Amino acid sequence: MENLFTDRLWNRVQPIWNAYLEHPFVKGIGDGTLHQEKFKHYLKQDYVYLIEYARLFALGSAKAPDLKTMTTFANLLHETLHVEMDLHRKYASKFNISTKELEETEAASTTTAYTSYMLNMSQRGGVENVIAAILTCAWSYNFIGKHLALIPGALDHEFYGEWVKMYSSDDFTTLANDCMDVINELTKDKPEHELVALEEIVIKTSQFEYMFWEMAEKLEMWQTDSVGKA
Repeated sequence: MENLFTDRLWNRVQPIWNAYLEHPFVKGIGDGTLHQEKFKHYLKQDYVYLIEYARLFALGSAKAPDLKTMTTFANLLHETLHVEMDLHRKYASKFNISTKELEETEAASTTTAYTSYMLNMSQRGGVENVIAAILTCAWSYNFIGKHLALIPGALDHEFYGEWVKMYSSDDFTTLANDCMDVINELTKDKPEHELVALEEIVIKTSQFEYMFWEMAEKLEMWQTDSVGKA
């Protein structure tokens, strides 16, 4: 049986991703108890995150070695811009937040650090760096969505049900699987030192994902925001 790079990655990320499921923000989505102000903060930060995330798909398409890979990245870009971000816009409308306000949201320190890391790693290497930077977000959200969907009532919750449906859906599972297929294909016959470097990108982005949940839960922006204020 062929050893897939994603199997190797799974052994490393599983403990981190299991910690997501125990995080109060994620658990609050699943059981419907999350305070809406926290979700509003997450929504705005994730929207500006997704703008930068979309740039990664465009970069991946530009760096793709063949038409098939280029098409995969282009499809992922379209899905992010027109499906995932549309869900955020619909949620924002419930808070009377305009698309303009979403787009003009100031990125929190965690959002800035996370997106800067992904873009840095992607620009420093080839297309394999791009997919390594992208992978955690798509794969882990599908992982979370599928787990939350098993909670009785989670899919039908009047507010958070659409979020759970989105990330546990067949369409999003296909998106995550496409990302996994790309990295498995691109890592075939790579030397060990290159695999280690790619694995490190996936680990770091997994750690950033946990920080993102924490940022949302604590309504964090920048630690110096209160400096000098009475």
